[in-house]
This record gives sequence, structure tokens and C-alpha cells, in this order.
Amino acid sequence: MGVILRNLQKQVPLRRARLRKDVETLRHILGIHKFDLGIVCVDNHRIQQINNIYRKKNVPTDVLSFPFYEDLRPGKMPLPLHRDEQNLGDIFLGVEYVMKQCREESLDLHETLTVSSSLYAGQITFSYGCHGTWDLSPVRLQTRDRRRMDRDAAEGELHPQ
Repeated sequence: MGVILRNLQKQVPLRRARLRKDVETLRHILGIHKFDLGIVCVDNHRIQQINNIYRKKNVPTDVLSFPFYEDLRPGKMPLPLHRDEQNLGDIFLGVEYVMKQCREESLDLHETLTVSSSLYAGQITFSYGCHGTWDLSPVRLQTRDRRRMDRDAAEGELHPQ
């Protein structure tokens, strides 16, 4: 089981080995390492095309996820019957779009791509107790989480809620 990573864009230099290693680590932490995950890095033009086809939104975006299992309930792991069903699905990363957000928020691109991939892999599998889809950008999530950790550290909490 593993991460299949394809870089189909040339606008932003990408360290694929680091991204793959970091996503693998987070897959283990999330407990989804037994499932395959496809990550496809694309430019603004390609992610806009995909966004328009599947969501009817003719604009680029940061992340689009396509789960293998469509009928998952929050908090439930898929129960594959065959080896070829041990698949979470595919995540398309709009690397060019994410790079622009990272520059605006002074965030590290590779860290943000790792967080994006892992958050959406977790969402595909567990839905983190939520129904529907998240409409939060991974950059905003990372910024919010960084602020929450700073606040909790200032208050002396070791385990943020």
C-alpha cells in the first residue's frame, strides 16, 4: 500500500521525495497506511478544468478530492473485500494556486502540500465527524491551527481540542 504521486505541472519546483515521505508519515499517524492514495500535482489551468467539470466552478482551487468509496459514514473505515479495493481515492493539488496562498500567508509550500494531502486523505476516510465537504482551504486551516497552538501554548495547554 502506498502513495502514488504524480507531478503534472512545471510552474512550481516540487520536492516529490520529501512530499511522499511526509504524506506517508501522516498516513501512518492517521491510521490509513493500509490504503493506497493517489496525489496528482497540477497547475492552475488543469485544476480549473477539473473544478469546472466536477463542481461547475470555472476557477482554479487548491485541492480537489475524489474518494474511492462514496458511501462512507463519519468515523467509519472502509471494509474492502479485495486488495484492489484498498484505495482511498485521488487528491488533486493545485500547486500553483497553493504556492500563491503560501506566499500571501508566509507559509512553507511543502509543509502546506503535506497538510493538504493528509487532511483530505483523512477526510476521504474518516470525514472527521463532519458531513458533506470542507470548504476551508488547507492554507487557512494551517494558519488557524498554528494560531490555536500558539494560543494553547500561551495558556499552558499541552493538548489543544
